[in-house]
Amino acid sequence: MTLTAQTQAIHEDGGTWTFPPSQPLVLDSGARIDGLEIAWRSFGTLNADKSNAVLICHALTLDQHVAGKHPVSGKPGWWTRLVGPGRPLDPARHFIVCANVVGGCMGSTGPASLNPATGKPWGLSFPVITIADMVRAQAMLIEAMGIETLQAVVGGSMGGMQVLQWAVSYPDRLFSAVCVAAAARHSAQNIAFHEVGRQAIMADPDWRGGAYALHGSRPEKGLAVARMAAHITYLSEAALQRKFGRELQRDGLSWGFDADFQVESYLRHQGATFVDRFDANSYLYITRAMDYFDLAAPYGGVLAEAFRKARDVRFCVLSFTSDWLYPTPESRHIVRALNAAGARASFVEIESDKGHDAFLLDEPVMDSALAGFLDAVDGARGLR
Repeated sequence: MTLTAQTQAIHEDGGTWTFPPSQPLVLDSGARIDGLEIAWRSFGTLNADKSNAVLICHALTLDQHVAGKHPVSGKPGWWTRLVGPGRPLDPARHFIVCANVVGGCMGSTGPASLNPATGKPWGLSFPVITIADMVRAQAMLIEAMGIETLQAVVGGSMGGMQVLQWAVSYPDRLFSAVCVAAAARHSAQNIAFHEVGRQAIMADPDWRGGAYALHGSRPEKGLAVARMAAHITYLSEAALQRKFGRELQRDGLSWGFDADFQVESYLRHQGATFVDRFDANSYLYITRAMDYFDLAAPYGGVLAEAFRKARDVRFCVLSFTSDWLYPTPESRHIVRALNAAGARASFVEIESDKGHDAFLLDEPVMDSALAGFLDAVDGARGLR
């Protein structure tokens, strides 16, 4: 659709926004993407003064289908418990937008997209992206929708990183920010796990130097292993023990290398289903973007300085006791920096044994905290 047609269709539930060559996405690396496409979904109606818009930012392996039915998996959206009538993010009062990140594989421009200069898939010729680049693309979309100020930006995990980047890059364009289970930079351990996943993909003979699309192949085995390794980091030891323990798949041992244990079968299933909905090169690019993320680096390593211009933004920071991927000390570090910058920040550490994935699972305390914060924000903005 053209920009004019898209503006007329803004109240529909999503589509793909194509930017003209006169509006390239300029990246942190110095490269640029012409003809940028951003796939998005929306829920609710934008009010007359466009003051009720909420942007949801998704995590690494998720996408714009935050609610409703996912077109590929057929499953409910990944935050359906939070987005819907009577829920913390209610389409009756919020215009909720979620966009697939640049570099993704669900409709936004990424390595699987066609390079307009060659007419072939980008592959590894796609420029390296950052979290700031993802946010810059989102800001272009929000501006094209005619929205000057976001009521809130909300996200967990990599989505939480985008929330923090929004507050630093565009503090005048958001009223509040909700950061769940995230960090202001990637730790050495997180970088190490991502590297294991990337090497698994690149070691697959079907990866073909990133040009697998041209050869009609896919590095499914490597991507499945990458997913298996990453999925372990999303859970806690207590969650794994409670769900699986050392339970066997069948009576007795196989005395071989089949999936004897239920936890092995579970991880293999996670890997096998993941390759049906995700692109291997997108996995490389997005994990690299997360590894490069260091919000304080441009400010002499002082996180409070990064937040200095965001002192008028209202923040809510949530963490989980059993999250060892982005543990609570990372969230406390964010809150202390916000306080030092003079910003208003509320913080809740939620007792849970579900690990990092708790932000996607049934956690009533998280739901209540989010609902209370957003109700207060709505009240302050006159939306209740």
